[in-house]
Amino acid sequence: MSKVGIREVAKLAGVSTGTVSRILNDHPSVTNELRARVTAIIKDLGYMPDPSARSMRGKVSRLIGIVIPDLTNPFFAELVQSAEQAAANHGYNIIVMTSFDHAAKEADRIKQLTSRKVDGIMLVPSNDFHTLKLPKGLPIVVVDRLMPGYSGIAADHRNGVRLGVEHLLQLGHRRIGFISGPGHSVPANDRLRGYLDAIEQAREQADGTRMAGPPLIAEAAFDYESGRSAGNYLLARARNERPTAIFASSDQQAIGCMRAAHDLGIPIPAALSILGFDGIPLASMTTPRLTTVKQPIQDIAAAAVAVLLNKQTAPELDNPILFACEILKGETTASPQPD
Repeated sequence: MSKVGIREVAKLAGVSTGTVSRILNDHPSVTNELRARVTAIIKDLGYMPDPSARSMRGKVSRLIGIVIPDLTNPFFAELVQSAEQAAANHGYNIIVMTSFDHAAKEADRIKQLTSRKVDGIMLVPSNDFHTLKLPKGLPIVVVDRLMPGYSGIAADHRNGVRLGVEHLLQLGHRRIGFISGPGHSVPANDRLRGYLDAIEQAREQADGTRMAGPPLIAEAAFDYESGRSAGNYLLARARNERPTAIFASSDQQAIGCMRAAHDLGIPIPAALSILGFDGIPLASMTTPRLTTVKQPIQDIAAAAVAVLLNKQTAPELDNPILFACEILKGETTASPQPD
């Protein structure tokens, strides 16, 4: 069967090729009724626009580039999947590249995407982004790890952690340990500030609530093994001194901490409550099921794509769009036992 072209679509729809082109480019001048009718014909005929021809005519490439630090991280994997779905809803495809959390590789990936004439780039910067210089003239939206001087979209990490600490306080916990992320990470520092904010506020409560001892903090990478090591560190103390609850900065850390508690014979949540952060699908697969503060990953990805495609106003510089987090209650948090 010969390849279907735009003329065949236009002829069957009874419209001009220009009208079909405007519909393919999501132009607002086309009525919803006509758009639906022509789109149905395009689908029935199996018409596929030629992206190289469109590029040669100076049109958009209908490609969005995505640069992330680590594709093996479940958070970034879900972010990419959500962005791909959001892009597809607008008739766009994505190209994903990994920087391996290295600024030089990151600059190279951005250069490659620019040479491929992508219409915009969604960037999760490396942790050493301070050396990165982004190209001018290409729409770029920074996601998750916010960079001063650039439009950014992220979860409200700081208030998300405060929400989690308040959940533990309401259950009656007063010795709340915290596994922070790496010190050079922007989200990790925001989450740590949220923890310290909530602990300080609890100390100053008018009802006399007393927090037991200084904050219990262990710094760790966001992965499982680091969470396990941090959990061992926080739990390696007398029962009346160790935390009755541990809030981890990522779900992977929290799951590692659960393993540490299991190895030490500390039952969850009877003797230890554990709370994670991110809301990745894996959190619902643990036994017991992990309670976590969920980032609205789909909303973040959809907003980033919308900004790149001029479907949504870009956030002002140094005034990012922050999405609220929510608690997904599982089975790993409960009121503490008496010492």
